Amino acid sequence: MHEHSSSRRRPVRAGKLALALGICLCAGQFMAGTAMAAPASAAAPVTTAVAEAASPTHVAIKLTASTTKLAWGSAVTLTARVNDPATGAAVTGGNVQFQAWRNGGWKTWQTKAVSNGTASYRATPYVTGSFRLKYTGLSGKYISTATPSTRVNVVASRAKVLAEARKHVGKSYRYGASGPGSFDCSGFTMYVYRNSAGIKLPHKANSQQKYGKAVAKSSAQPGDLIVIRSGSYGYHVGVYAGGGYFYDSPKPGAKVGKHKIWTSSYVVRRLVG
Repeated sequence: MHEHSSSRRRPVRAGKLALALGICLCAGQFMAGTAMAAPASAAAPVTTAVAEAASPTHVAIKLTASTTKLAWGSAVTLTARVNDPATGAAVTGGNVQFQAWRNGGWKTWQTKAVSNGTASYRATPYVTGSFRLKYTGLSGKYISTATPSTRVNVVASRAKVLAEARKHVGKSYRYGASGPGSFDCSGFTMYVYRNSAGIKLPHKANSQQKYGKAVAKSSAQPGDLIVIRSGSYGYHVGVYAGGGYFYDSPKPGAKVGKHKIWTSSYVVRRLVG
């Protein structure tokens, strides 16, 4: 009977048993794999912050010119203002170079120490040109910094004309010559006004009296054009020097110089204000 009842129990299928065992095995592998990837006892990585020293920076620097248009022989004041770019505080320390563009490069005219954020320089440029400032830096804090350029225009004046005329005293007269080694009378005035004021005159005394504006003899000023005339025809010219004298290239065998105006038959023309 016992054997008979045992023989009536349903057998466990091998496939279901294997599947049950497989699920357990896989679950065990999954749990084990997770534990290996991130074990509870693993220590978290430690990051140490390292403070870095601040790198030197450019300063904030500004150039101010007292004027950008001045008469020849006059002075301009250039001022530098130097500040810390982060705080806006005035910089003290280091030097500023005041530079002018000459002959294809920046030429330093003067170097000044920076005190309380400023430095200034007074210059007399005789030609139109560009200026800039260059801060030379401060060790460990600021590095060299230059400003954009500022153009200063030098306006021709009678003083400049007179200075140009004086430069050629002692040079020889030569008919038809217009410098710079020798001159005839109209060649001399043509050269002087072109190189001092950029005014182009014809190479003929009679034609030059048509340029500029008429000025009374009593109002003549140094740098004006003097035209000696015969009737209304201009036959000799020079640059007025003041006191009844003018600079001219008078005749063959003579030299450029300051000579007395020998006649009252002349007119005054003002070419430069």
